[in-house]
Amino acid sequence: MTSIPIDAVVRAFPVDATTAWELVADLRNHERWIPLTRITVDGSTVTAVSGPLAKRGFPGLKDVMTIDRYDPPAGADPGVATFTKGGRVLKGTASIVVVPAGPSSSRVFWSENVHLAGPLPRRLTEALLKPFLGGMVRYALLKAFREARATDRG
Repeated sequence: MTSIPIDAVVRAFPVDATTAWELVADLRNHERWIPLTRITVDGSTVTAVSGPLAKRGFPGLKDVMTIDRYDPPAGADPGVATFTKGGRVLKGTASIVVVPAGPSSSRVFWSENVHLAGPLPRRLTEALLKPFLGGMVRYALLKAFREARATDRG
């Protein structure tokens, strides 16, 4: 049984679960959808660097994640990817769950539970980051959805 976070952003995709999984669970694709961000993958470590010139190789805010689970969808079973954020500034978890919703449709659930490292209380920094991260996830899923729809038509 797979647990889907209550605070996940959800979007229906017009492609089967395997196609949606290949699109959204491969974090290298995310730099197309998340503005001002470059992403590198080295084994089970993913580093997203965000900032005004990050895509040109300049420094920025690092979001270092470890891939904890990466199980593609199989038949009626959902695909589940979970990540632990263990950078110097951003801490927490993220998850992407892709659920089959028919032969040519699926639902993507993306959740970010993130707080800042440091002296401020975790609950405070979670609350401050939540609206920003929610907007970023909605925007990224909209861009991914449009990409999936274009692929499905073409």
